Amino acid sequence: MNRLDGKVACITGGTRSIGRAMAEAFLAEGARVVINGRDEAKGQRCLEELGAGERAAFFPGDAASQEVIEGLIDFSIERFGQLDVCCLNSGGVRHTAPVVDMTDEEWQLELDWNLNQVFWGMRRALRHMLPRGAGRILVTSSVEGKLGKPGLPGYVATKHAVNGLVKSVAREVGTAGITVNAVLPGLIETDIVQQTGPETAKAMGLSYEEMVATFAGEAAIQRPNKVEEVAAVAVLLASDAARNITGCLFPVDGGTMPY
Repeated sequence: MNRLDGKVACITGGTRSIGRAMAEAFLAEGARVVINGRDEAKGQRCLEELGAGERAAFFPGDAASQEVIEGLIDFSIERFGQLDVCCLNSGGVRHTAPVVDMTDEEWQLELDWNLNQVFWGMRRALRHMLPRGAGRILVTSSVEGKLGKPGLPGYVATKHAVNGLVKSVAREVGTAGITVNAVLPGLIETDIVQQTGPETAKAMGLSYEEMVATFAGEAAIQRPNKVEEVAAVAVLLASDAARNITGCLFPVDGGTMPY
């Protein structure tokens, strides 16, 4: 449908799971896309698989680093001349432990990966978007930003904070032609979830299979969500059709949250 024709987007954590699905969807809608990831070899393979030629580029580095997140945005502008859509997608569960057992170092890692990178990315992107009077900032948050689970104090706290940041910044730039929104996925069995899931389940007193069944059972659709379902909402929010939507938290969770 070419809803993003002529647009330039950057995506943190864009080589796999939700970020990869966003990259594919944005390219299919006509955008030029810069994807970010920690593994350069994986990033180059991803570009080959996307098959978008000069319309796609890769910027390596861990988005939990201020230097990397700001470098991604600068690189996107240098490569394609502008930045229309900034997708701050990277994040996840770094540590699972009751709050009484969490160390200062573990807490700081959760802050950098899930909250600080969103702040750094928003600030850098807005410094480019405000003079242009246009732009979309899209954050991947989580249903845990409205709910809560035992054993995930860092993840839950940072996602609550991200949701508040989205609402606040949307108010700051609402008259400048810039929208700021978040998507809140429910459980998706990404590779990250499969890696960290057993420890998360253990902290909840469950097996991994029991945890997945519990999360899926909380949803109206009674199944885990899919990355493509999140990407479809991201395309809408990045498009001109969403110019009047800002400061919103969009659950893509199969009916997990009651509001």
